[in-house]
Amino acid sequence: MKVTGTALPFLPLYRRLLPSRLAGLSLALLKATALELAILAGHLLLYPSGITQERRTTPAPPSPDTTQLPTETSPPVVLLHGFIDNRSVFVLLRRNLAQHGRHQVESLNYSPLTCDIRTAAELLGRHIEGICERTGSRQVDVVGHSLGGLIARYYVQRLGGDHRVRTLVTLGTPHSGTSVVPLANAHPIVRQMRPGSPILEELALPAPGCRTHFVSFWSDLDHLMDPLETACIDHADLLAQNVRVSGVGHLALPVHPAVATGIRQALDSTRTGAATVAQADGMTVA
Repeated sequence: MKVTGTALPFLPLYRRLLPSRLAGLSLALLKATALELAILAGHLLLYPSGITQERRTTPAPPSPDTTQLPTETSPPVVLLHGFIDNRSVFVLLRRNLAQHGRHQVESLNYSPLTCDIRTAAELLGRHIEGICERTGSRQVDVVGHSLGGLIARYYVQRLGGDHRVRTLVTLGTPHSGTSVVPLANAHPIVRQMRPGSPILEELALPAPGCRTHFVSFWSDLDHLMDPLETACIDHADLLAQNVRVSGVGHLALPVHPAVATGIRQALDSTRTGAATVAQADGMTVA
């Protein structure tokens, strides 16, 4: 599924000044950067609205006087934000999921002062147990953006969360570690996202029998993934699909409508085995 945008007015001149391949790449980068800046501005406006934890509600029991309708078979969806962020990043994705029948969607805020992925993964586990207790669901689906995907993966692989998480979708998550912005190493959780960190070495350990289905969306213009392929999952024991997104940056992954469509398809798809997943690797969704 390819998304195209409106042509820029200076495009003909731009293409004459640069070789065709370089012009195409540079134009895509320019458009992606402009989109990132627009998303950043909008997110800064929404950020205060997502600082507090959202209110938890228990589904009302059906009235005995009404005819029973078929209940929703899809499990609840848990959204987990990235580093120095909050649940406001998922405003558009939540709306998209709700419009397509996913009404049990919850977000978890972990503190921006969190300094350990293990601690955040334990918090996620308690949160998921609470959701299952309140909704009566045996499993949940999880969508994690950036660091949120790494926290969710640690919960699944290292804390036994594979019995609770049916599908884990990650968006721009540094599964093998990212080397971007070396000065950020002052923060302990950033050091845990570096290649070769003890956390990532734990995630590289064997995980036989892991029951969770992983779908990792990675972008060819993600400025926070260095190298870009670090956002792909490469693990012999995991049932994983890597989905290539063209033309959008890191901040756009939880916002772009084409990515939202891909997320819904990932959550709704029926697992048919590793061979089918492998054949879908590299699919372009934007």
